[in-house]
Amino acid sequence: MTELSNDINQELYNLLQSVAKEGLTNAANGLSSMVGTNLRVDNPCVKMVNVKEIPMALGGPENEAVGIYLKSEGDLSGHFMLIIPYIKALELVDLLMEIPQGTTSELGQFERSALAEVGNLTTAFFLNAVAALTGIAARPTPPAVMVDMVGAILDVIVAATGGIEDYVLTFQASFICKDRSVQSDFWVIPDKTTLKAFSDKL
Repeated sequence: MTELSNDINQELYNLLQSVAKEGLTNAANGLSSMVGTNLRVDNPCVKMVNVKEIPMALGGPENEAVGIYLKSEGDLSGHFMLIIPYIKALELVDLLMEIPQGTTSELGQFERSALAEVGNLTTAFFLNAVAALTGIAARPTPPAVMVDMVGAILDVIVAATGGIEDYVLTFQASFICKDRSVQSDFWVIPDKTTLKAFSDKL
């Protein structure tokens, strides 16, 4: 069983697992409509990850990555980050555009916009799943796309949230199109008031 934090018991963890599966599956359907091709996610799962382990899970603090960051507004307060190693982000753009892997070599404005929409749809559908299961309504802010070292992206999140607890929720899923797959990590950093609201709904 995944190690849980003091604020998340097994019942709440199971609820978040259900939210993750529904939200990420719906996000893939939304992206399919956006790009005009069948896109799906494979085995979305929730993990509690120690903040200290995140940089190494992404190849090390100096490894270059892309972070798509959003906040939620409304009854649910939280922070969201879709983070992908830089090379994988290039592969995701290729997958979304249905062009051969290795075609995209840098992230210009068009490519960043495509990744921003991935973060936007993923967060929006996640929040819709939360609303359907709990009645807690929220909407995402416009996404901000960061291309930097993993450690620097983490520093931005720490500054934006006023500090992160020892553990964060990581939703992992692979975006799949035909025989191509790109794994991404979707971080959810809810505040304690939001976690209590979740618990009250159980």
